[in-house]
Amino acid sequence: MKQLYLKYRTYYKDNFHLAYPVVISQLGHTLVALSDSIIIGHTGKVPLAAVSLGNSLFSIFMVTGIGMSYGLTPLIAQENGRGNKSAIGHLLSHSLIINMVVGVLLSAVIYFGSNHLELLRQEADVAEQARPFLRYLGFSFIPLMLFLSFKQFAEGLGFTRQAMNISIIGNVINILIGITLVYGLFGFPRMGVVGVGIATFTDRLIMGITMAFYVLRSPRFKPYLQSFGFKQLKMASIKKILGIGTPVALQYIFEISAFSGAAVMVGWIGAAELAAHQIALSLAAMTYMMASGISAAAGIKSGNNFGKKDYHALRHSAIASYHMVLVLMGTTALMFMMFKNLLPAMYINDPQVIHIAAGLLVIAAFFQLFDGTQVVGLGVLRGLGDVRMPTFITLLAYWGIGIPLGYLLGIKLELGVEGIWWALLLGLLVASVLLFVRFHIKSRKLLAEA
Repeated sequence: MKQLYLKYRTYYKDNFHLAYPVVISQLGHTLVALSDSIIIGHTGKVPLAAVSLGNSLFSIFMVTGIGMSYGLTPLIAQENGRGNKSAIGHLLSHSLIINMVVGVLLSAVIYFGSNHLELLRQEADVAEQARPFLRYLGFSFIPLMLFLSFKQFAEGLGFTRQAMNISIIGNVINILIGITLVYGLFGFPRMGVVGVGIATFTDRLIMGITMAFYVLRSPRFKPYLQSFGFKQLKMASIKKILGIGTPVALQYIFEISAFSGAAVMVGWIGAAELAAHQIALSLAAMTYMMASGISAAAGIKSGNNFGKKDYHALRHSAIASYHMVLVLMGTTALMFMMFKNLLPAMYINDPQVIHIAAGLLVIAAFFQLFDGTQVVGLGVLRGLGDVRMPTFITLLAYWGIGIPLGYLLGIKLELGVEGIWWALLLGLLVASVLLFVRFHIKSRKLLAEA
């Protein structure tokens, strides 16, 4: 063990300093949903189920936006590795246009789609409360895409702390406004589910404006922004960014939509099961976003090393990221097991919901390791520009295995919500193994050709 540490010590240190701000920043996206669930959960299981439904559906769009914004990061990391500063601002201009168009279009889809929640066969009172909440989430999508555009630009250059600070402040604002509006404090009317929707929109609006102002006004970015502007836009640059961003978005969509699809199936079983599913999923999603922070840092490092053609550093840095995520997710798995009854009680006082959620946390503890390693695998391969095969792997794992098996076990064989979760675990296992094999083959090939 000591020998292993000494071999990768430098990579652990470099990756940690790059990763921890990204982890906290990524965690901020999940903490919004987590705080929404905690704030609203004590008002009853129907409002909690409504927030669960809204967040589950919105998460598909959110990860689409995150994935599209990731099309910029490896390209900037590679150009930075080559020392090509003039190309970096040019890439930001094109990425900003892509992300804002995506933000407007998907915001409109969310708004009009919220009128048809009954098609998902949810309980009527749950769907009714989820509708306005989902609309506010849709409005928040545009400033979220603005934030992501400048966040990914800064992180691609290795500047990760400012996005972390903005995310922390934004989450504090979200919690304060949410509590005030949900419970009607300081003279405000008691708004319930709508209150957490307004809080989330306000949080993301402030974050988007602040991140854009920071990047455009900070002296540290001036050398990279000389070519930033919208007068010389090129379709080739847009295609280049979309060539990475679109498959990455699909990777996220396949995984998150599988969990959202699982939420819909759980909703067929009952409101208590759906509320328990939301509790366990929000905790698992929190650790997932922490792992995705390590993944993002791994992608930046692999892209930078790929640009430098330093393939030994690329492989060692990637393996160090795998070690880091295994330690992180192993720790959270133990926490899920030890506090399986205590953690759900943070959300709700309903004994039935707490009992169901505790059982799901046991399953979640098992798939922590696979969830972490698969997302790091995606990040490392993204840094190499390898996105098509990983996209197919995620499609196979989640929609070829996870969801069909979940329907079979949970609905047809009547194993309930736990049957659905065991199926999702198998999907994560398949994705984790195949992505690591892909990385191993690609990195060995690069070393052999060097």
